[in-house]
Amino acid sequence: QVQLVESGGGLVQAGGSLRLSCAASGRTFGGYAVGWFRQAPGKQREVVAAIRWSTGSTYYKDSVKGRFTISREVAENTVHLQMNNLKPEDAAVYYCAAKYGMGLTSGYDYWGQGIQVTVSS
Repeated sequence: QVQLVESGGGLVQAGGSLRLSCAASGRTFGGYAVGWFRQAPGKQREVVAAIRWSTGSTYYKDSVKGRFTISREVAENTVHLQMNNLKPEDAAVYYCAAKYGMGLTSGYDYWGQGIQVTVSS
């Protein structure tokens, strides 16, 4: 069982930056993929970025490429999502998720509680 806790959300002006963090307890991320998802009001939840812990291979949604960076901090058993040049359309509740197995964009089993990101124009 993996428990996930997100931190780092908040309110930022368009063009600003935020860094989200996802810390795991219960076990290490070894062997897992960790993803960041988001859900805006009235929209489906979508995967934003994901990383395979063992190899560091990553996935990014097209609209965040070049602006968002997902990374892992092994010593802290934490995954970060650095979000730069934020746009109003990035505003959503962001969720950290983890899965054990192949693929990076679906099939996640463990979820954090979600954290709000608000971007003012």
